[in-house]
Amino acid sequence: MTSADSDAPVGVYEVVAVHFEDLDAYGMVHHNKYPFLFERAFNGYLIRKGFSFGRASGSPAEMLQVVRSMEVTYDVPITRLGEIHVQFWLEHVGRSSFTYKFVIWSADRATVHARGTRAMVNLDAVTLRPAPLTPDLLEFSRPLMSDDLLAALEAMKAGG
Repeated sequence: MTSADSDAPVGVYEVVAVHFEDLDAYGMVHHNKYPFLFERAFNGYLIRKGFSFGRASGSPAEMLQVVRSMEVTYDVPITRLGEIHVQFWLEHVGRSSFTYKFVIWSADRATVHARGTRAMVNLDAVTLRPAPLTPDLLEFSRPLMSDDLLAALEAMKAGG
């Protein structure tokens, strides 16, 4: 997974653990656990970047986002406990929403186990209705954007 203009990987990689309770009766990660693996990676990233969770945490109101949709495609089952890598990045940014892409890799990054997308909507903290993404939120998200997405956002900003 690289940007169109370079060989540099897009987004970030986070290491997460596969736990015994993630396995099904066949000794494979159950299909409903793959979104949790992405969440573990994403939340680990946010914590490392200084984000505090919860409405009483003092986090900015513009950080109130909810999942609109999620899709996962399964490639090769995970059949053991231990570490895996989760790569994720922002694929699209709109006025009040954004879409992440993610890939769940083996520990050596030689095997893709699953890939997916998650669309999020930014909400107004009072009305719980869609609200525009703020400049602070976009700046916080920059490390997850490809060069192409950053260029598109700059072009939108210049045009409007």
